[in-house]
Amino acid sequence: MSESNSSTHGSKNASSGVQSTFVFSGTVSGILMAIMVTLVVVIVLGNALVILAFKVDKSLRRQCNYYFLNLALADFFVGAFSIPFYIPYILTGRWTLGRGLCKLWIVIDYLLCSASVFNIVLISYDRFLSVTRAVSYRAGQSKTHQAIIKIIAVWVLAFALYGPAIIFWELVVGQSHVPKDKCFAEFYHSWSFLLSTAMLEFFCPFISVAFFNLSIYLNIRKRRLQAQLHLPMNEPASAQGEESQTSSASLGKPDPSTSRAAQPSRLSRDRKIAKFLAIIVCVFAICWAPYILLTIIRAACKGRCIEESWYEVTFWLLWLNSAINPFLYPLCHSSFRRAFNKILCPRRHTTPP
Repeated sequence: MSESNSSTHGSKNASSGVQSTFVFSGTVSGILMAIMVTLVVVIVLGNALVILAFKVDKSLRRQCNYYFLNLALADFFVGAFSIPFYIPYILTGRWTLGRGLCKLWIVIDYLLCSASVFNIVLISYDRFLSVTRAVSYRAGQSKTHQAIIKIIAVWVLAFALYGPAIIFWELVVGQSHVPKDKCFAEFYHSWSFLLSTAMLEFFCPFISVAFFNLSIYLNIRKRRLQAQLHLPMNEPASAQGEESQTSSASLGKPDPSTSRAAQPSRLSRDRKIAKFLAIIVCVFAICWAPYILLTIIRAACKGRCIEESWYEVTFWLLWLNSAINPFLYPLCHSSFRRAFNKILCPRRHTTPP
């Protein structure tokens, strides 16, 4: 998320194709270059760390973690391929690499960003199953072929969303609307097409992610409340051992009857889960909603009602999502943190599982 970024090419460059391009001074170009290169480095290194973690720590090679690997691969190539081609284009205002490479770049950029979005949905769905169908979910963790099938489906769907339109739109229409020194999708002016893809690329994924994560929290909260309701029934039998349970808990010793002492920590964990799930939904919305909305508005008014600079901002928000993902998802899991410790601090003792 995610990722589509190229979609922005359609929005931003749509204005470029109709009207003018940005002209930057030497100082401004230097500042923009530094910011863009920094973003590329963060995206590439952050996602490369996630990918390398799978090689270093074999315990990560479970079905649920392959979705994080797939997300990291999509975001990695956003930083390694999509942005580097765009940097000279935005600074000079001219595409000098030829029409064939232009189409290849747009196809891959749309593909990577759409795949990033669908991966976020898949990760949320996987978490939803892990909570609502815990028994069957754990039993299927060893069946990696199921994860591979879902991952392939993500890439096929991501390509089908924009790929055929990018490749064949010019042939169907009969002519190209893209100037020779520009590079953007042919369908930038088609309001109906952009509205349809926006539904599939943002609105449906956003609703799905929000639904899955809200369901996860409500399910966990419900079980915690049910556990609390059963505590008074067991209180007389456990009253005599309450003091010993508290002392055992303080010493870190496991005790099957420490549910009462564990309630504050469980409630605290619920709050943390709620905050984390809210962050997931908000980051996805912040990075994608501005671009999607402006794209629809731009197509409706033929690119004349909104300044081109606003499209540029929403364009980079999409790519920013690829820089946030490796920190937002894997770093929130202790298993990935242990793998990162092995990579970044090989001489130190890693955190015990």
